[in-house]
Amino acid sequence: MTRIRVIRPCRAAALHGAAALALSACAVGPDWSVPKSWSPNNWFASGTPHPAVPSEPAAAPIDTEWWKRFNDPTLTGLVRRVAAQNLDVRSAGFRLAQSRAQRGVAAASQYFQVNGNGSYTREKQSQKGVIGLVGGSSGTQAGSTSASTGGLAGGITGGTVSGTPGSTANGLGGRQSGIPLGAAGSSGGSGGGSAIGSPFDLWQYGFDASWELDVWGRVRRSVEAADAQLEASTEDRRDTLLSVISEVARDYLQLRGTQEQLRVTRANLRTAQESLQVTRSRARSGLAPDLDVQNATAQVEETAASLPQLEQQEEQGMNALAFLLGAPPGALRTELAQSRPIPPVPPRVPLGLPSELARRRPDVRRAEAQLHSAIADIGVAEADLFPRITLSGSLSLQSLQFKDLGTWAARTYALGPSISLPIFQGGSLRATLDLRRQAQQEAAITYQKSVLQAFHDVDNALIAFNAEQRRREALRRQVDADRRALDVARSRYRSGLTDFLNVLTAERSLLAAEQSLVTNTSTITTNLVQLYKALGGGWESEYPREEAVAARSGQSG
Repeated sequence: MTRIRVIRPCRAAALHGAAALALSACAVGPDWSVPKSWSPNNWFASGTPHPAVPSEPAAAPIDTEWWKRFNDPTLTGLVRRVAAQNLDVRSAGFRLAQSRAQRGVAAASQYFQVNGNGSYTREKQSQKGVIGLVGGSSGTQAGSTSASTGGLAGGITGGTVSGTPGSTANGLGGRQSGIPLGAAGSSGGSGGGSAIGSPFDLWQYGFDASWELDVWGRVRRSVEAADAQLEASTEDRRDTLLSVISEVARDYLQLRGTQEQLRVTRANLRTAQESLQVTRSRARSGLAPDLDVQNATAQVEETAASLPQLEQQEEQGMNALAFLLGAPPGALRTELAQSRPIPPVPPRVPLGLPSELARRRPDVRRAEAQLHSAIADIGVAEADLFPRITLSGSLSLQSLQFKDLGTWAARTYALGPSISLPIFQGGSLRATLDLRRQAQQEAAITYQKSVLQAFHDVDNALIAFNAEQRRREALRRQVDADRRALDVARSRYRSGLTDFLNVLTAERSLLAAEQSLVTNTSTITTNLVQLYKALGGGWESEYPREEAVAARSGQSG
């Protein structure tokens, strides 16, 4: 069905540590390639031999605003309000915003991370601790032992002996203690200084920065996966919009069908009441038995009993539309209560080309984006198997007295790379890589299923649309025949040439046939809505394809 092609560049090159920096433009893991989707040469149902129908499918570009082809201003107005008022569409919009924010989080790892810090501490170190290694408790002792302690004293002179955790870059951020030799009273071996371990003040502020060298493409693959998830969220909102538009059109057309059923039932009720008057008149004249009156009365009550159920369906249909527009029950009653005919279907239904279906259906495009994300996640998992190289640096001012904090002599800085190499993780990294590969295979199958489901949906919708149209012609002929039969039966009954049972049978047959015709007409229109939904049209005017690209470019920071 669908071929998923992946490439694994840089795997061999990544194993050569000496060439690591030269591979800064290389990313491990498979590269994304747009799947080649299977599609038929023509629509299956369109090639099925059948008599001509009033509304013919045609291989023409699909109308993205297909609801306008019903030529119903009320329907068009309802659809226009969906994107702004439907709660599902609004929720999908917030999910899209979350994906954009998540993409921004992933993209931030591509840049330097800069932090500012400042601190003041008042500290005293233990004479029995590490500081005791430099000598006794006086400055003279510190000076006399400076030569013998060698490297240790040099380390103290360069900054601190010990301290609490602070900034990882400059060594003195946050609450940071240190013991410069001046605080210990050392002055080249001369006496008079304060004793080692005396309390001292330490002032410091500055900046530190770090940047991960994305040698293996871990960060780039993370951003790629976030981009794909953003695209999936975009298609999810489009799919939600398409579904809601289709639901609004379907509910509206069903409402008009229910109102047409009410009109037909009320017309048949009037016919039954006329027949009841005729039977009563004939019964008073002794020309008809009382049984005819009772049968006519039963027919009137039977027809009238169906009205409350239809009225209930009408009210619930208006409430269903109100819910889709995020409105309270009864909010659309004034707008929709007036009965109108079921909008006719257009004479031609453009289907587009089968090869375009996968690129137009939002659910297929969403599955494709999710497959892209799953492939990028493999690259992230593979990159975690290789060393991480981070470049860190800091610049700060440090002084024992606040007045000296702004002098150039108080500066301190550090700059250098660091490397982190995974040696033993208990197999978690390999297991994660295997998990990502299995997820990619599942996403590939989901994509194939989405493409196959799309063509099944179109074919089934075409079959249903054509079948109901052919059925309508037979139902129209049945209604015409039943109407003529009723006229003949009533005329013969008035003339005394037949009994009332024939009239009763003709009335029931006509009511059933007319209701079937109305149901069929409503079904044809809703089947056409289902066909348009299966074709994937109806979101382009609200959410163009370029939206996701613009969103990505606007969220790079």
